[in-house]
Amino acid sequence: MKKLPIYLALATCLFATSCDKGFDEMNTNKTAATTVNPVFLLNNAVINASFPSPILWYDMSIVQQTVTPNSGVLTGANFNQDNRDYTQQIWLRYYPDVIRNTKTTIDLASKDPARSNLVNMTRIWQAHAFMVLTDTYGDIPYFDAGVGFINQVVLPKYDPQEAIYKDIIKELKEASAALDASKPKENADIMYAGDIAKWKKLGYSLLLRAGMRLTEVDPTLAQQTVKDAVQGGLIESNADNAVVRHNANYNNALGSTLNGTEGNNIYLGAPFVNYLKSTNDPRLGSIAVRYVGATSGPQQIPANAKTDPSVQIGMPFGFDNISIKEQATKDGLASFYAYSQIDRTRLAKQQSPMFLVTYGMNQLLLAEAATRGWVVGSAEDYYKKGVRAHMEQMALYDVNSAIPSSAIDAYLAANPFDASKALEQINTQYWIATFMNGPESFANWRRSNFPKLTPNPFPGKSIKGNFINRLTYPNSEVSVNSANLKEAVGRMGADDLDTKVWWDK
Repeated sequence: MKKLPIYLALATCLFATSCDKGFDEMNTNKTAATTVNPVFLLNNAVINASFPSPILWYDMSIVQQTVTPNSGVLTGANFNQDNRDYTQQIWLRYYPDVIRNTKTTIDLASKDPARSNLVNMTRIWQAHAFMVLTDTYGDIPYFDAGVGFINQVVLPKYDPQEAIYKDIIKELKEASAALDASKPKENADIMYAGDIAKWKKLGYSLLLRAGMRLTEVDPTLAQQTVKDAVQGGLIESNADNAVVRHNANYNNALGSTLNGTEGNNIYLGAPFVNYLKSTNDPRLGSIAVRYVGATSGPQQIPANAKTDPSVQIGMPFGFDNISIKEQATKDGLASFYAYSQIDRTRLAKQQSPMFLVTYGMNQLLLAEAATRGWVVGSAEDYYKKGVRAHMEQMALYDVNSAIPSSAIDAYLAANPFDASKALEQINTQYWIATFMNGPESFANWRRSNFPKLTPNPFPGKSIKGNFINRLTYPNSEVSVNSANLKEAVGRMGADDLDTKVWWDK
């Protein structure tokens, strides 16, 4: 519709009291949709829960899975510095593209009793998104978040993480229990095609995760939450995993970065590679590639690519793109371009899936819960199932990353469960099982303090302690929502990389 007639009509209205007669009809686009099926808003929330690429140089680098020697846009955990253009990326993805969609879905679907399953599916997905946000930043807008259009809350208050977690637990319990397979099915749902049994298992699996997150700060609530989750029923196999699937229209952001201009600037960290090599872990051959002899990015070509675990060499921490050259020579490499990387033709393809909640993660959390005496069953059995599940998950990235059952059996035989080191062993395996899910790796590492990592020795860090403990708020919040942010900072602690979130004791 052309704008000029509308503007003329509006101008005329200033002088004519009867102008409103027929005005709505004149300005109605009779071909435009007037309603949206809210399940498509949930689908948008699912798709946009796929993490942005800066987790490669923050979350995953903090836990020393990946590292870059470069500065500029890649400045982050490699130098222990606060680069707010990139610490804010989960916030800027999740609030407008996930939370706003989940809040609107719930608002619309709640008006139709036949769509109660959609409401509760969305509550579960929203709980996951808020868990990622509060684990990353600490106190965040929660109760007032995402309702600017619905309730006209433009500047939402920040809520304490303790209150957020208690409400997340409530939401997961209520929503999971309320899902009803006898009610209409949401076939257009892209996560599970409306499969209520799978959504229930996801809800209770997230409840397990939430409970385990509180082990150090509120063990009583943690134990009860874990028991409730197990009683509800958890993800039972890799077929139940919560995974964002990518395609040619919507690429995996990590894969896009690693297959783009920054692809030759991001490497596997030496602590990660060294641990996998020390235990003869077959996952190293599924994850890593090294371009042997490469002296520049253009030489990272298939002819130089080696995936044999024995040749993998991770990049050490504490170097920039000048000092790493000497270190590469000491490591016997042609240049730093010959350190190991995530294989961009397998795990890091542009259409690779992103696993958010998995059977393997669940089993390892249950192994810890069993070690604590909170659930029935053998910690060793849960541990073995968790390791096996993640190794089998490798095939879901690419057929060329598949690990034979015989190799899994051999690994478990050579690396048996040790009850005297249970917490360290279990959580080190969780560190591996959450590879490519940086926010979950970062969160569980802070909670469990395993694996034991050596602090990044790079000089000139902006942190006072040994490790980054949280990511900082967006500059837009500092300038636009400053009063509410200041209240949160007064309660939580400084808005810097050192402040610990509530559950991180």
